[in-house]
Amino acid sequence: MLALRLTLGAHPLVLARRLLVAAASAGVGFLLLCALGHALGHPEQASSSALRLLWCVLPLAATVQFAVAVARTDPSTRPRPGLSAIGLGPARLTLLAAASTAVTCALGSAVALLLYLHLRGDLTGLPFDGAAAGLLAGDQPVPLAAVLTLLAVVPVTAATAAALALRPRTAPPAEDVEDETVPSGLPWGVALVAIGLAVETYAGRGGGGDGLPLPGRFDGSPAAVLAGWVLTAIGLATAGPALVHGCGRLLQTARPGAVRLLAGRVLMTESRRVGRPLGVVCAVLSGLLATASLYEPDTGSDAFGPLTGLGATLILACTGATLLTAALESRQDRAPVTEALLRVGAPPATLRAVALLRAGVLLAVFLPLTWAVAELAALPLRG
Repeated sequence: MLALRLTLGAHPLVLARRLLVAAASAGVGFLLLCALGHALGHPEQASSSALRLLWCVLPLAATVQFAVAVARTDPSTRPRPGLSAIGLGPARLTLLAAASTAVTCALGSAVALLLYLHLRGDLTGLPFDGAAAGLLAGDQPVPLAAVLTLLAVVPVTAATAAALALRPRTAPPAEDVEDETVPSGLPWGVALVAIGLAVETYAGRGGGGDGLPLPGRFDGSPAAVLAGWVLTAIGLATAGPALVHGCGRLLQTARPGAVRLLAGRVLMTESRRVGRPLGVVCAVLSGLLATASLYEPDTGSDAFGPLTGLGATLILACTGATLLTAALESRQDRAPVTEALLRVGAPPATLRAVALLRAGVLLAVFLPLTWAVAELAALPLRG
């Protein structure tokens, strides 16, 4: 009950972020139920239904990442003086954050169930002239146990991830400690990107093979292509902190002024917090660019069905929102330092120049990287 009151009584901006998490949870829940509908309507295609269910892992992972980022920035679940006296210590606040995340995602799962039943015609008749009834197996009874199990996946996974991310630590988190060295993930990240591109190349040169039956009409891509893209995404997320840290160190070379020095120090300090979501966004954008360059000239808009588009939209929206949320968290943590600089007479224009310089450097590094990965991923598939 306390978690529900914290969720409903939060600041409007915090409540808006939680509503976005609920919307993403509803989208993932609907995709899971659509995979169940395909299994009910096509019992002879068990492997195809399993692959459709497996494909839902990508939007699920993006949604869970976004839910954890929102839980980290929720001011109601941060330790404050005096709360331990009433039994709300760090461990209890962690449980409250996990419970609030579960409540938010459960709300989205309920919306997904209502939408699924409505499109099947179980509530108020068949909408859209029954166009979705065949896709959702409207002529088959709904297995309640399977539906509840699938709808519980997002709340349970998101709550568990939030509890692990916000659990009390005896030492400060690594991303909160200013580190003078390059995070060590760059070699591993480069290796994973190279392996992922090699897998995609091998799959593209292998010809047709078994296609991956994604929800909708986009079913001609080999499963190894998706596996290679996942490895590439993990590699970029692993290398992201090191790249951001390198950008900060580069800004401080050759006798930097105040603007370059501040921008570089901030990038180095926040490299782990911002670098991982930035690498994931880079991977998602590169995948979309590669897909657009491959299929738009030949098959046009008919290559993607509505459910495939929904999954891609969820992945793009959740990863982008996660990056913005991480940037907001960094800004909140920098607030005392910013206030101190203003008190000692730092011009506000200087602080704005620092922020613009940080953004410009990151764009200058990650935009060409995104384009290069997209071109390398699409090159073998074009042949």
